[in-house]
Amino acid sequence: MTHPPASPASPAAFDDMTEAMALPRVVRVGEGLYAAVFNLMKLLPAKHIIERARQGGALAPGAPVLETSSGTFALGLALVCRRLGHPLTIVGDPAIDTDLRTRLEMLGTRVEIVDDFDAPGGIQGARLARLEQLRRESPESFVPGQYDNPGNPAAYLPVAELLAGALGRVDRVVGPVGSGGSTGGIASALRLFGGEVELVAVDTPGSVIFGLENGPRPLRGLGSSILPGNVAHEAYDTVHWVSAAAAFDATRRLFSEHGVFAGPTSGAAHLAARWHAERDPHGTTVVVFPDDGFRYRDTVYSRPWLEAQGMWAPELPAAPRPVEPPHGLHPHWSVASWGRRPSPAAAVLSA
Repeated sequence: MTHPPASPASPAAFDDMTEAMALPRVVRVGEGLYAAVFNLMKLLPAKHIIERARQGGALAPGAPVLETSSGTFALGLALVCRRLGHPLTIVGDPAIDTDLRTRLEMLGTRVEIVDDFDAPGGIQGARLARLEQLRRESPESFVPGQYDNPGNPAAYLPVAELLAGALGRVDRVVGPVGSGGSTGGIASALRLFGGEVELVAVDTPGSVIFGLENGPRPLRGLGSSILPGNVAHEAYDTVHWVSAAAAFDATRRLFSEHGVFAGPTSGAAHLAARWHAERDPHGTTVVVFPDDGFRYRDTVYSRPWLEAQGMWAPELPAAPRPVEPPHGLHPHWSVASWGRRPSPAAAVLSA
């Protein structure tokens, strides 16, 4: 029996899941509002950094890989390292839940948990200190360094190409900022293509990235207690600060209204992006949704858990409060014009 050849419109066949999952789907989620929907966004920079390190000789065949992460970058690295035969050690914190740790260990990853939240630089500073200790003990190892490796933002060039091809003109990119790779990488590539793209960061209270004091961050996956080198502050036009309660509520509405089953950083980003899109109905706004919602079934998508945390049905404002950071933030949602200015003063970051 013979089969007809595949048509040009047929889906591509991939060699493995890291290839199949690397790029997002582009989905309309409002008037003039489109989402880049990833299953696992951090797989893209993990794959890019590891492959470039192998090609350049920084990572020998079979050599160990060490990294600090308590989220999806760890999972992306685990998938890539398992496929390419590199032992992986992840230094994380208690934000690595049982489900994520199980998946990491099933992929052969060694997981170390540190819990010194009072260390210099907060919990991320403690993780980086332990990572450096492990690196000294294993000098043949490779550290991807997602916070400072320029391969992180560079990995998003294919996403910008995908968006430009699917949408043509893109006026605005909105997304959560943690390491700074995705939003900065996508926007800088689109600007190189010739567009004057507005870049909107979504952060959270307690994060130092855009000038606030270091503090508790119940909403993990965006924000930071250190200042990542990959955050190009001079690329951002506007910053939103979204609380955990507001992000969780927006995440649930994103699913109920659009069928997008995503994590809470996607909800935070959608809250900000929808506000911008409504104010500019003739423009094209792209919002970045970094991961799916399966890791959050028993938390963000659970009413009993939200009630126990005091985060069920919060009284949210209809629009963000305009502020001049670090003063006067609304408990749930604030916005500031950043104006592509440089990073905050070191004195503010050390507070």
